[in-house]
Amino acid sequence: MTTRFRVVHRTVYEYGQSMADGFTAAHLHPRVTPWQTVVSAELAVEPVPDERNDVTDAFGNSVTRFAVHHGHASLDITSTVIVDVELQRVPAESAPWESVVDAAAQARDHVAIAIGPYLAHTAATPKDAGLAALVEPEFTPGRPVIDAVRGLCHRIFSEFVFDGGFSDVSTPLDAVLGARRGVCQDFAHVACAALRRVGLPARYVSGYIETVPPPGRPKLVGVDASHAWCSVWVGEDGWLDFDPTNDQLPPLRHVTVGWGRDYDDVAPVRGVVIGPGGGQTLTVSVDVVSENR
Repeated sequence: MTTRFRVVHRTVYEYGQSMADGFTAAHLHPRVTPWQTVVSAELAVEPVPDERNDVTDAFGNSVTRFAVHHGHASLDITSTVIVDVELQRVPAESAPWESVVDAAAQARDHVAIAIGPYLAHTAATPKDAGLAALVEPEFTPGRPVIDAVRGLCHRIFSEFVFDGGFSDVSTPLDAVLGARRGVCQDFAHVACAALRRVGLPARYVSGYIETVPPPGRPKLVGVDASHAWCSVWVGEDGWLDFDPTNDQLPPLRHVTVGWGRDYDDVAPVRGVVIGPGGGQTLTVSVDVVSENR
């Protein structure tokens, strides 16, 4: 069964004083994947940029870069996308995780290029000693790689508390591991770091998830969320996504925008403005609506 999602993601910056110049890069165009088809994608910017171009980054993501070279007291970025998503297939059987680690280490040519960037630890996904308590109980000798990943997914879900007030994009991994709390971005970083610790390629995936209202309550507009999860390379079967925040393998109601080594590679909106001080306010709303097809 295919689900069609319509996503409206609006980001509004309001500045205390008029800015003279500004430069922005946006990862908001969804990716085409074996399980996701992009029906349409539009990005509206107000004020109208003086420069704008679309490029593909080193990870194959679409990036829109634009600049506003005249005075502006606000910046309004609205992405409207429609995608068709199928549930990702999970193989019934998989190789022992050690075999996949060996295959990753010995990969050559196009396979090495595809998985190599996702083997290395980054500043956001360091090889922290605290990861051992997560990986050692799951990655036991000879265990099938998908079973081990499913166990890791459940362990993160069970042992960590979702706490929207605990962290921000600069919170280090060791703080998340120590407090056992954070948000989806943190849990995706934990999963990526844990998998890389044992030698498995892991991608940080950025996108959206459709929220479900409580029984008997209406779905509210604008309260869905940008989301992050993880994807692991399992050998001949390629990449398999899982969501440790919601204990889902594969993810169930997710729209993929892009992937990289960590959040810094696929931040939804990032930029700089030039002008007088005075502070700014940021408002973000996301609305995800689905229908089965």
